[in-house]
Amino acid sequence: MARDLLLALDQGSSSSRAVLFDLKGRIVALAQRPVRTKRPKAGWAEHDPLELARTLEASLDAVLSKLGPKDRVLGAGLAVQRSTVVFCEKGSFKPAAPAPSWMDGRAAEFVAPLKERQGEIHGLSGLYATPYYSAPKIRWFLDREPKVRALADAGRLLCAPVSTFLAARLTKGAVVAADPTCAQRTLLMNLERAEWDLGLLGLFGLSAELLPSIRPSAGEWGVIERKGRKIPLLATVGDQQSAAIGLGASGEGEAVANYGTGAFLLRHTGQTPERAPGLLASSAATFGSLRGYYLEGTVHAAGTSFEWLRDNLGLMKDAKAIDAAFKASKRRVLMLPAIGGLGAPRWDYTTKSAFFGLDSQTTAADLVRATAEGLCMLLADAAAVMAAAGSPVTKARVAGGLSRADAMMSFQADAIGATLERRKEVEATALGAAILAAKAAGVPDAERMADAKVEKTFAPKSDETARARRRAEWTSFVESTQRLSREVVL
Repeated sequence: MARDLLLALDQGSSSSRAVLFDLKGRIVALAQRPVRTKRPKAGWAEHDPLELARTLEASLDAVLSKLGPKDRVLGAGLAVQRSTVVFCEKGSFKPAAPAPSWMDGRAAEFVAPLKERQGEIHGLSGLYATPYYSAPKIRWFLDREPKVRALADAGRLLCAPVSTFLAARLTKGAVVAADPTCAQRTLLMNLERAEWDLGLLGLFGLSAELLPSIRPSAGEWGVIERKGRKIPLLATVGDQQSAAIGLGASGEGEAVANYGTGAFLLRHTGQTPERAPGLLASSAATFGSLRGYYLEGTVHAAGTSFEWLRDNLGLMKDAKAIDAAFKASKRRVLMLPAIGGLGAPRWDYTTKSAFFGLDSQTTAADLVRATAEGLCMLLADAAAVMAAAGSPVTKARVAGGLSRADAMMSFQADAIGATLERRKEVEATALGAAILAAKAAGVPDAERMADAKVEKTFAPKSDETARARRRAEWTSFVESTQRLSREVVL
């Protein structure tokens, strides 16, 4: 029996996935390959660009091999980690250096002098000047890596989001571009015009000639030829915006929380970008002239924090240990997860991770639970800023591996004071990319692919008085840790 299908390619910090969906949003086939994050120095995090590409291509070949001869793939969508940047040669797309991850903080020296211009930068880009984004990393590599500098001097260097690099490889260079959701994360795009900004380029001494063009998320991005098939690539998009589409939360006032390597809270603000202190104004996926925006809060190390507990401290075996820790823990401990720095709304890259409240009775379960609660409180900090700006989160849809931890999601609902809905479909990022491709392919009512049933709902349990008291204690702990980190150099 012939089937009409959609292909989603999802390239993230920890894995590359390829997923085939039917037109009802159901998974038909899935393949996944792990991706390594190398940390050669403290504060550094980087990928091998060829590993990103080859793991994605291997996943793609694996799912295509599961197709029947009469199956039709109507189109493909590509979702990627957003702020990681690839340095490669124009035309050949041969990498010239490791790709510094969005988690990489090596370029802090290039944003320090811009402290007094943060308001201007936020107004233009929707972001803040931090080493989290690509522009300072581009400057660092141009100044420190001879091969990158040589290509730039020869006019042959391309500095591009992961999406540009992968799409160009998959389509043999048919389109060398970035969509607004990924272009914005370079810190060089004017948010409202969706074009490279001369003022932002000037802050880092960069030229638009180093960058790809910018085009809408959904549209014609070339053709993928693999396994004897020709599949039109019809969308490229950042992973968090893609997840929002996959969760059916791309309308004004709707919110999502996505828990992966990092954690992200996004609330759609309609067709006009809104700005709130410490939060990002992020572009939504674009289709033709249609634009939309999110207020976004970010936590740099979500899954990474638990990997640290597991690999460095031996405190847990896998993600299942999170719920078990909540059940076993008898004593409250506070933990500030600051691996890779504090994201929104603080943007602090000097504060250290810290535990508070340890005594002779503290157990491993207490520390695991404290880490989970700390991550939830950081996301709740972003939600509090949204509420103060007139964009409260009263309900959010959740996704990502850590969202499967019931106890953690219950605590998160209580910390924010919002109802959280977890859907049965856990591949939200891939589904969002497939839906964008479906829209570009002309599939009727493509958004209905996101109509998965709610598997579980988490409601707040504390009253506002108890919630305010906990927030005050948390704020005092964070501010004390920030002050200590400034005063004590380790």
